[in-house]
Amino acid sequence: MYKREQTRPVKIGKVTIGGGNLVRVQSMTQTRTHDVDATVKQIHELEEAGCEIIRVTVPDMESAKAIKSIKKQIRIPLVADIHFQYLLAIEAAKQGVDKVRINPGNIGGVDRVKEVVKVCRAKNIPMRIGVNMGSLERDLYAKYGGFGVPRVMVESATRHIKILESLKFYNIVVSLKGDNPVIAREAYILFAKRYNYPLHVGITEAGTLWAGSIKSAVGIGSILAEGIGDTIRVSIADDPREQVKVGWEILKSAGLRQKGVEVIACPTCGRTEINLIELAKKVEAVVSPLDAPIKVAVMGCVVNGPGEASFADIGVCGGKGQGAIFKKGKLVKTLKEEDLLPEFIDEIKKVLVEKGYRGEIKKLQYG
Repeated sequence: MYKREQTRPVKIGKVTIGGGNLVRVQSMTQTRTHDVDATVKQIHELEEAGCEIIRVTVPDMESAKAIKSIKKQIRIPLVADIHFQYLLAIEAAKQGVDKVRINPGNIGGVDRVKEVVKVCRAKNIPMRIGVNMGSLERDLYAKYGGFGVPRVMVESATRHIKILESLKFYNIVVSLKGDNPVIAREAYILFAKRYNYPLHVGITEAGTLWAGSIKSAVGIGSILAEGIGDTIRVSIADDPREQVKVGWEILKSAGLRQKGVEVIACPTCGRTEINLIELAKKVEAVVSPLDAPIKVAVMGCVVNGPGEASFADIGVCGGKGQGAIFKKGKLVKTLKEEDLLPEFIDEIKKVLVEKGYRGEIKKLQYG
């Protein structure tokens, strides 16, 4: 992991991104925004899953006017996604939205942009300039096409930024999304060398849950590894709660943040003499509801097991019809295979108590 770039801080409701603050996980609702009850219900589900910023689409005035009612019933910052219609951005701002996603060059002349800037400045509402690889300006392709899509993406962002900067508005967040992780990574790197606006990172239209999770992990992870990124959104075609889960797993793997238990498990091989895969799945199911930053290892044999388990708070290592439980690499007890899981869960409970997470014990799903 490289040192994170120091971007300027931007406040979105009660959450601040940039300026060295935590990388935040966000998502977007799939409901019709004007259906307040359905939208609030889904946001509550996303809050429970760990979503820290939520975006809703605002395609019409009815949706814009629903913002106030939605915001009253949720706990996380609310972002309005606006395209083309500047009046919708103004209404969303008046209704109390915490951030607006808009491209200034797509809503008409400078006079219209001024009106949006006026209300956003008065209410301290930031704007996200959202550049998408699939909807870049044709004239920029003609001008910069020889330099490749990443350069065109950055120039598109620059065009929008200049509009806002000409109005002395700097409360800006930028994203440069593409469905190709390599292109997106290059665009983010090029942009970070030129500007210090905080960056919303994502791989757009990544695909279905399985393939999209892998593509997002490769793309977002490689960008974060460059020290770039202040908030992330995983764009996979599935329940948005899965987007949030994958986002947190990416942050865990990048070593940036941890929510919940991290489970490591070996892939098994011919040396494995217990049903390791089944045991690992059961352990993961048991600890998945926990919101405690502990590391649990499920290992298959004595070759790598004890050593790998030493990096975990608690670990189990299989043998022939039996297994051993380790705590920070030190042997705690050896048990028959059929007794491993219940005893292992008891040891996990002890770790939770030791680390000050006694209240999480009731969430353990076993029995």
